[in-house]
Amino acid sequence: MKKQLLLSLILAIAVSVSAQTVDKKWGLGIGAGAYGATNADGVGLMPELYLSRYLSPKLDLMLKGDIGVLNSFATGNDLFNATLNLRYKLSDENKKFRPYLFAGPGFLSDNSTTGLNFDLGVGSKYYFGPSTALYAEAGYINGIEGTRTTNNIPKTVHDNFWKATLGLEFDFGKTKDSDMDGVSDKKDKCPNTPVGVAVDTKGCPIDSDGDNVADYIDDCPTVAGLTSLKGCPDKDKDGIADKDDACPDVFGLASLKGCPDEDGDGVTDKDDKCPGTKKGYKVDSTGCPFDQDKDGVIDEEDECPTVFGLKENKGCPKKELTAEEIEAQKMKVAPVYFDFNKANYITGEKSKIDKLVTLLKENSNYNVNITGHADEKGTEAYNMNLSKNRLNSVVKAIIKGGIKKNRILSQKALGKTTPAASNATDEGRALNRRVEFQVVKTK
Repeated sequence: MKKQLLLSLILAIAVSVSAQTVDKKWGLGIGAGAYGATNADGVGLMPELYLSRYLSPKLDLMLKGDIGVLNSFATGNDLFNATLNLRYKLSDENKKFRPYLFAGPGFLSDNSTTGLNFDLGVGSKYYFGPSTALYAEAGYINGIEGTRTTNNIPKTVHDNFWKATLGLEFDFGKTKDSDMDGVSDKKDKCPNTPVGVAVDTKGCPIDSDGDNVADYIDDCPTVAGLTSLKGCPDKDKDGIADKDDACPDVFGLASLKGCPDEDGDGVTDKDDKCPGTKKGYKVDSTGCPFDQDKDGVIDEEDECPTVFGLKENKGCPKKELTAEEIEAQKMKVAPVYFDFNKANYITGEKSKIDKLVTLLKENSNYNVNITGHADEKGTEAYNMNLSKNRLNSVVKAIIKGGIKKNRILSQKALGKTTPAASNATDEGRALNRRVEFQVVKTK
């Protein structure tokens, strides 16, 4: 009756257990094998059932029950041995093949006698599923003294046994998984993953492109990119993701969707039809300055921006000159220029002096003011003297041409104090080495 009850219990548990996750801490073992006594002949059948509890990566605690049935060396006598074993694991707990040693105290019923005993042995498990393993064990069961009756003759005996069993172990039990990603907290390297996010074997969100931005927050999950741009690349390093960059190969501005604007007029270079616009000028959608009156002179440079005019007249219409303006233009004489560090005017400049002499002869009501100038090369005193000498050489030519000295109202040497052009260039300095005329009406 006892054998039938135990076999029924084993069968019921085997049917109800299903495979669990790899890190379940409880295990149920169900097996059977052969056993025999060390001092008697014959082999019997040994069903086996155990319950194990994970303690550490190296140790499990096992409560095991073995029953000896169909014993050919002890007619009418069966054995039952319950043991509490420690199982010492010899391999990494993540491997499929896991050998181990076991030993522990027990309670044995044999030859109508009961008592304390112990067992020890070796075994191994092979996992062919996430939580299902095939196990095999070979062990020694220490016996107790008892009485065996053979041919109606009682005899005191002490049987020690060997056993070999084969069976299945099923792992089960609830493990803590706070973020419900299918990886237990103990093994989860990313324990706070949002619900529903796909994870790898370590419990971390999948990162397909390996850029340290998880797919679920990666705007470019198949292309490695920057964490600052939600996992998207930025080839031109302008801070705008390539997918949003209208000019992904050229450093540009965020305000222009990643495109450059060299002249700073707010129109991208690729769309700018007037790329050299001066800073501050207002432009249209094509990047060109406004020209309201369409006269070819942009508004910022047009003195008459709303009236069609002439370029040579700064955008204003041509106006009729008064008699005075015509006469004033007629009386204008260009400056006389000099070589560097010279007081004698350049060959060819004499024609300007001749023009002045002719104007003064033909217009007795006009006289002249004369100023002499120098570039910035040299000291202030030297240049002042040089400009005075230049002025004198021109005055001599005027008087020699037949103009009385009293018609020269003033002669001023100004040195380098009033440049006509920049002294930073040769061209500018050449324009500053000069004598200027101001023809004025006196009567």
